Amino acid sequence: MKNWIAFVISGLILASGGFAAYELNDRWSASVVHAESQLGSPDIAVKEDGKPNLKEMIRESQKHVVSIEVALEDGTSLGSGFLYNDKGDVVTNAHVVTGALSVRVKTSDMSIHPGKVIGIDEEKDIAVVRVEALVGKEPMAVDKETKIEIGDQVMAFGSPLGLDNTVTTGIISGVDRDMDIDSTKYRGVYQISAPITHGNSGGPLVLESNGKVIGINSAGNDQGSIGFSIPYRQIAGMIEDWSLNPDEELAKQSSSLGTDAVFTTGYTKETFAADAQYIVQYFYESLSSGDYVSAYSVLGSDWQTKTTYEKFREGYLNTESVTVTSSSVLSGTEKEAQISATIEAWENRDEGTVLSKYSLTYKVKLENDMVKIISGKGKKL
Repeated sequence: MKNWIAFVISGLILASGGFAAYELNDRWSASVVHAESQLGSPDIAVKEDGKPNLKEMIRESQKHVVSIEVALEDGTSLGSGFLYNDKGDVVTNAHVVTGALSVRVKTSDMSIHPGKVIGIDEEKDIAVVRVEALVGKEPMAVDKETKIEIGDQVMAFGSPLGLDNTVTTGIISGVDRDMDIDSTKYRGVYQISAPITHGNSGGPLVLESNGKVIGINSAGNDQGSIGFSIPYRQIAGMIEDWSLNPDEELAKQSSSLGTDAVFTTGYTKETFAADAQYIVQYFYESLSSGDYVSAYSVLGSDWQTKTTYEKFREGYLNTESVTVTSSSVLSGTEKEAQISATIEAWENRDEGTVLSKYSLTYKVKLENDMVKIISGKGKKL
């Protein structure tokens, strides 16, 4: 739990106004788009058999999961959390933020924001962090009514070992488990087959049948083969009370050092390349799901200045889906990277739905500790 580590996943390419060949030379600044989508939040897709689409559910859930980095007197720690309400309140474990002198969270679009602890119970291992930058954002759906049984399929979200926005799947393998770890007394918790490890703590446990949070991932065994999650219904009242009546002294203490003086980006050539690939994947996953606001928000400010959101969105309305078939890092430093990729895009045209393939190269760059997509060029294959 000591480092803010990025992870390597497949990169995608960035285009503008559809997937025609292009060449862009945008520069970017600290500005980040936080406008709310006029389309509204997309409902989780349901398959013909009446069950939620798993991929869509994962995608929608990941948008509300955050990584949490905490500055302590003797170093830093790393954990996870999820956005609980529209006040910017993030639920996590107490052991993630205990003794915090400064807190910051990283969202799925790689933006980083300061936070402050407004409530904590070390015995129950629950805490809430308020993040002003997330006020008004759509929270994750929670479930304190469904009776959870052994065999129910679940998904554990978090940042294990610093690997941002990771999901593991499993089942409820036990209920009403009791155990003590240091000063924490876990009572009546879920035992799950989805592994929980360092950095996963505080992330949400989601019920696969409805896509809602039923628990907070809190502990795992040394082998990582099982985990334990606190039932959300146990601590719902406590969280609601902290949200309505935040602990001002705790908030002051947990933000006493600020963030600029404590945290540095800490990128290496390798970790920046990984985040560069991630942010472009995030861009295309957003486009494929019709979340144009999220896709637009990761563009450089000059790009946004030259292309309005309305024009940007219009350019992708005829694109049904995008798939990356290959990608690689061409070059990079701790502040920028060049990525090569080939993609396949299903596009609606006069003659019907057509599959098109493209080869592209794009630049991703760091500015004010934020990863942005700057420019790209490509050709149709």
